[in-house]
Amino acid sequence: MPTVNTPSKDTPAPVAAPGAPVADARSQRVVVVGGGPGGYEAALVARRLGARVTVVERQGLGGAAVLTDVVPSKTLIATAEWLTTAEQGPELGIRSEALAEAEPGAEAQARSTRARRELVDLEAVNARVLALAEAQSADIRARLEREGVEILAGSGRLDGPSKVVVEGADGATTALGADTILLALGATPRTLPTAVPDGERILTWTQLYRLTELPERLIVVGSGVTGAEFAGAYHALGSEVVLVSSRDRVLPGEDMDAAELLEGVFRARGMTVMSRSRAASAERTAEGVAVTLSDGRVVEGSHVLIAVGAVPSTAGLGLEEAGVRLTESGHVAVDKVSRTAVRGIYAAGDCTGVLPLASVAAMQGRIAMSHALGDAVAPLRLKQVAANIFTAPEIATVGYSEARLREQGSRYVTTMLPLARNPRAKMLGMRDGFVKLFAHPEAGVVLGGVVVAPRASELVFPITLAVAHRLTVDDVADAFTVYPSLSGSIAEAARVLHSQVR
Repeated sequence: MPTVNTPSKDTPAPVAAPGAPVADARSQRVVVVGGGPGGYEAALVARRLGARVTVVERQGLGGAAVLTDVVPSKTLIATAEWLTTAEQGPELGIRSEALAEAEPGAEAQARSTRARRELVDLEAVNARVLALAEAQSADIRARLEREGVEILAGSGRLDGPSKVVVEGADGATTALGADTILLALGATPRTLPTAVPDGERILTWTQLYRLTELPERLIVVGSGVTGAEFAGAYHALGSEVVLVSSRDRVLPGEDMDAAELLEGVFRARGMTVMSRSRAASAERTAEGVAVTLSDGRVVEGSHVLIAVGAVPSTAGLGLEEAGVRLTESGHVAVDKVSRTAVRGIYAAGDCTGVLPLASVAAMQGRIAMSHALGDAVAPLRLKQVAANIFTAPEIATVGYSEARLREQGSRYVTTMLPLARNPRAKMLGMRDGFVKLFAHPEAGVVLGGVVVAPRASELVFPITLAVAHRLTVDDVADAFTVYPSLSGSIAEAARVLHSQVR
């Protein structure tokens, strides 16, 4: 599990201890810099506790998560999923002339890709993606306004430990005094100096939605979560995809069994996966793009997506001048209640480098305001965080990973049940996936789990409950499940582990 950044021991501690009451929360002025999940959730908590709250946001409510990242990408992926599901029709007895039947061989795969391309109107797809993102942003704005939160459009920077200066689009500035400041600054796509995005052929993930035609041959540089998700989505939509991975396998930071299964699915569907291949540069050509690898090989395509991580948006905002400590990577150092090294300044979300998840950002923001305004509060517990990779199949995880258990020398027992055994999965034509649980060998407490399946993001919730409430494998095994159901495999895995617990 990721480690939470902690302020150095010699920095002054905030006056309020967790849960310490504020004399009159209504006299407190809270300024939130950034309107993403960490920012707007913090604003709602602060308003409910009676504080006067101002949210400063330059892009739009919801931030990058809603406007350029999570909501748009998952909408695009959900659209692509329809085509993936439709291709399973022939084996279920449903014939479609529009899509080539699933047959082995490169020729059949190429025929299927062409058929999918003909069905996709990318301009219409992207218009819907962006419309949904805008609608979600508008809903967040409306909710904040109903709660009495002031919204100020502009870019915010610190002017000392208790003042935020906001610069509007017209260049005019406004100074806001604050008793409490929350930094929800987010992050931006990392780029390569030798592959500068132009928004047309060399792209970051925020620029993909400007395309009006489906890339004929998309090169994806980076095989982490973002790279894998977009590679899978565009391949499903009908693009020929080349995934360039500098590591031995895709998703190098995820469960090995899950990553190997997904890579096998990618290859079986006709995607080209180039392992142990590091991109050195990318440049425009007359016909598209050329990506040069570190070993001198050149990969040509129509477009290239640079998906090599993100950098925190913390530079040039007066943070260090105000005393806020940054890590070597530029992230804001925080403790488990979101405090920075400066009294009264908190931080939440991707700018903290804790976990790049909207759910974690929102929880950090809520915890920060509860702590600052004296409400009951519990520290952030990362082992209870469920995460999901929206590929096909999806990969969901919660609790301790197998790699972490081995790394720290923990004793554990594990079992992995293939999804193909599940009767509901057979009915739905699902073959690729599994359920995997980890438990303590003596106490039987569920330590973590992995689900690889369509809609794994929904299926992981029972395991999340087990981890959060320290349930045993017997607790999980003894609970009723619907027959037939995919969740039945979770109970079955727990029953298998019963015999391994002493």
